[in-house]
Amino acid sequence: MNRRAFLTSSIATVSAATCLAPQASTGAAESAGAPAREFYELRRYHLRRGPKTRLVDEYIRQAAIPAWNRLGIGPIGAFNVATGPDSPSLYLLIPSASLEQAATADTRLWTDPEYQRAGAEMLNAPATDPAFVRVENSLLRAFAGMPKLEVPAAAKEGRSRLFELRIYESHSKKANLKKIEMFNEGEIAVFRKTGLAPVFFGETVVGSKLPNLTYMLVFENLAARDKNWGAFVADPDWRKLSTTPGYTDPEIVTNISSLFLRPTSYSQI
Repeated sequence: MNRRAFLTSSIATVSAATCLAPQASTGAAESAGAPAREFYELRRYHLRRGPKTRLVDEYIRQAAIPAWNRLGIGPIGAFNVATGPDSPSLYLLIPSASLEQAATADTRLWTDPEYQRAGAEMLNAPATDPAFVRVENSLLRAFAGMPKLEVPAAAKEGRSRLFELRIYESHSKKANLKKIEMFNEGEIAVFRKTGLAPVFFGETVVGSKLPNLTYMLVFENLAARDKNWGAFVADPDWRKLSTTPGYTDPEIVTNISSLFLRPTSYSQI
């Protein structure tokens, strides 16, 4: 599915989901005056080893990210797979303030002459010599408990960092919403207390392996990641929360997958 069709169809999907799906309890996070929740497009370019990886990198760095920023979309995350399947792949995290902004961005890009000029080599690649293999998209809505993406301090300071992208699948939408409730009502707080620094949390509203939720954490390195996860697992508040009836893994989570990502030199996250 191309991005325009993907995001256009997403408007109807998200609207229907909002009206028909049971809502996860979010407590104070859903109080009057709470910040509006962002939407995230998580995009993966499947690449081939060779010179085309450079072409995609240059397109994202020189054409796409500056054009998105001109539309008020950003910061943009761009990541290579450090450990995980389908390498080489390039992941993009594209935040939008609203579903409308996300859905109209593609059309607005195509009316930007600077984008067309800077991205011409990739945009005009022939079928006999494509720039990439395929693109996959997911659309996510931020949790009420973390309605905005948080840029890591290490990104602002230009320091090295390692990201972990995690996906939790559930057997039903009811179970998926219960897990989101669990994060909103206490698990995100335990993350922060034990040094697990989140970048975003999102309910996947359009994508594969539904129903699921997706989130991203950032670490200085793999050793810090192991240390902080160890502190989390041992935390008494987490132990109490994770054994509360209705919140146990066997009731609401069927599969957890994760991969490690390294930011590109031009990533804004």
